[in-house]
Amino acid sequence: MNNQDLPWRAPVKVRLQSGLERIFLTVPDALDFLEHEWPLRRGQRYERALRKCRAALNFMTPTEVAREAFIAACLEAGMPMVMTGSISFSTQKPASAVA
Repeated sequence: MNNQDLPWRAPVKVRLQSGLERIFLTVPDALDFLEHEWPLRRGQRYERALRKCRAALNFMTPTEVAREAFIAACLEAGMPMVMTGSISFSTQKPASAVA
């Protein structure tokens, strides 16, 4: 297993302070955001999210622990969760579109 194989059980979608929405699917996605784009470089939950994501990359903590720490850091930074469930795509047309 390599670092690319660390997906979360469900994506995390957050609303950034700019109003844009962003989806995080893996531990490396979240860690990159924490290290390079995070709006607040301080905070107890931010520090914990960094530690847990790094530990998950080294297979020292479960990916879901890192996910929950990332969600908590997002809330601490004022970035609300838009959705934390699974994303599903359907090729079927909605019933209203069927003639």
